[in-house]
Amino acid sequence: MSRRKAAIQGDQWTVGAVDADLRLDKFLAAADRLASRGRAFTAIERGKVFLNGVEAGTSDAARRLADGDVVRVWMDRPGSARPVSSAAKVHDLDILFEDDALIVVNKPAGLLAVPLERRAEATSVSDQIEAHFRSRGKRRPFVVHRIDRDTSGVVVFAKNAGAQARLKQQFKRREPERVYLAAVYGEPSPAQGTWRDTLVWDRRALIQKETHPGDPRGKEAVADYRVLETFGGASLIEVRLRTGKRNQIRLQARLRGHTLIGEARYVFGPETLRPITFGRQALHAARLECLHPDTGQPLRFEAPLPADLADLIARLRRQR
Repeated sequence: MSRRKAAIQGDQWTVGAVDADLRLDKFLAAADRLASRGRAFTAIERGKVFLNGVEAGTSDAARRLADGDVVRVWMDRPGSARPVSSAAKVHDLDILFEDDALIVVNKPAGLLAVPLERRAEATSVSDQIEAHFRSRGKRRPFVVHRIDRDTSGVVVFAKNAGAQARLKQQFKRREPERVYLAAVYGEPSPAQGTWRDTLVWDRRALIQKETHPGDPRGKEAVADYRVLETFGGASLIEVRLRTGKRNQIRLQARLRGHTLIGEARYVFGPETLRPITFGRQALHAARLECLHPDTGQPLRFEAPLPADLADLIARLRRQR
């Protein structure tokens, strides 16, 4: 945790016995505080949250509170606002591949893939690409697919509507190979297999839910997994998506009692007994294979493991 302190500003709460042992982000997500986990994590990320007078960092989102802890949110803290798209930092854009038809980037965790109307102030990878294009006379990227804000890794954008349409058709036909790495609680058994579920997107709660196969709103969700390494209480797994539903891996792992480490939304199982501190869901889009939209040539893009996830795995190995 950062050691910076600040004078009393903003809203402040003292944790009571009823809230003791809650995660910091869950405490802040209460209806009479910030009202959602997303807003809570954003406030922490931007340096707006203080715990016992000390600025909280993203690694503190999962920190368990104690009776008597003092939590403060300073929403209008000077210097804590996120710049809008026009101020996107082009030099932060990690480009894995670029040609006349598409651009492939390695998205860092904590950054939206595309802008969201409900979070208009948050910069996205799409904003950064638009700034990158501006110097070349292009207007904007065309969205092909997306990954979650706190998931890192490979994302593909098209440079024109034709390339976008052809790439989207590939995804619709489930042709691209999408491989993710995830650190989860427990040890999936058997060591490899297939997850099959019927899911429905809850538009009010903005979460994915399990439903029965006969539900007319339900969509098939299929993914192949295999265990790469076990640590005693946790595992590193590889997941290959056959379908691409929103939050799919996060929910499918949780449904089997193997919640992702750092997960704040789909929480269930052993993490409530032995929490492992990590500032986001431990999920990385490691590889994507598809066909070039113009030439049909096979393409393969890989994003190296980000530092925070590499550090987590190293820590789990030491504790094994």
